[in-house]
Parts: sequence; structure tokens; C-alpha cells
Amino acid sequence: MTKLAVIYYSATGHGTAMAQRIARAGEAAGAEVRVRHIAETRDPETFAQNPAWTANHAATKDLPAATGDDIVWADAVIFGSPTRFGSPAAQFRNFLDGLGGLWAQGALADKVYAGYTSSQTAHGGQEATLLNLYVSLMHFGGILVPPGYTDPIKFADGNPYGVGHITGPNNQNELSDATLDALDHLATRVVGVAAKLAAG
Repeated sequence: MTKLAVIYYSATGHGTAMAQRIARAGEAAGAEVRVRHIAETRDPETFAQNPAWTANHAATKDLPAATGDDIVWADAVIFGSPTRFGSPAAQFRNFLDGLGGLWAQGALADKVYAGYTSSQTAHGGQEATLLNLYVSLMHFGGILVPPGYTDPIKFADGNPYGVGHITGPNNQNELSDATLDALDHLATRVVGVAAKLAAG
């Protein structure tokens, strides 16, 4: 059975919902799935005036947090982070930067990787964020499996690099049907390619 880790950072909860959708699709594709959030590094008092951020922090803070061991365990990893100025969030980058020991051992190599992101606007840096993520995964020696245009849904959600969600300026936008379908496709594709690689 292919082992899929879904490792994500989410501030206002959209990334959490996306991770949960990927997990369900991964299980439906036959994978054993492990979902892990990246622990918040900001003091909750600094975002106390943001109800969505506060609610997501309260809902996830006691769940198991991601460690490098979750990547070592997995055959495939789907990472998620909101975009921050065209790059993954600082909390997510901090997690990646802490993987140097495993990287030096080669423990992050030869796994299938893909990613998803979100931003407030349609041109808020989603593609740049995914590309910046993938540069790090190339340093890992990872096998990148973006969705490309391998399914008609990609012409609806429009992102061949991964999956992106537009949250809206007040984080009010729920995940659209196109985004949900694109997340399903990403998970199914990643699990399928990882299974083929394992089978030789």
C-alpha cells in the first residue's frame, strides 16, 4: 500500500480543508494516509483579531504536528502552504529548513512530491509559491509530480503546477467544486505514480 503524507501549514483554515480533501481522495485511491499540520510559530495574541486564524489554530493546535519522520515514512508527500509574497509561509519554510539532517542522510530523496497553495487574489503569487516549493524539493532529490494538464479539470481550475485556492480578501471563499475536483485529481495522480514507481 502506498503511504501518502499530507503536510501543510494553514493560517485561516483553507489549507486545512484542502489537506482533508486530499486525504480522503488519497484513501479512495488506495493509499495509507497521514495528515500532519505544521505547528504555528506565531504567538496567538498576534492574530487574536483575525477570527478565522484564531479558529483554525484552536481546531488544529492539539493535533499531531508534522516532523521529518512523516516524510521518511511516506512514499509520497503533498505539501501545502498559503502564499506569502510569492513564497511559502515563514512557518512552512521554517519546517523545511529544519530538515537538513535528513537531507544530508539522503532520507528525503526518491519520493514523489507535489503541492498546493492559496492566496487572497487570482494573481497573488500561487504559481511562484509552488515553483519556490519545488526548488527545495529538487534539492531533496525528490520526484516532482505536478498535475499538469492530465485531466480536463485542469482546464477548469487552471493550475498545472499544483492546486490553488483563492480565499478572497476576507477569507470568505469556500473551496469551489473545481478546486475540490482538482485536489482529488492531484491526490489520485500522486498516489498512482508513487505506486507505479514502487512496482518498478
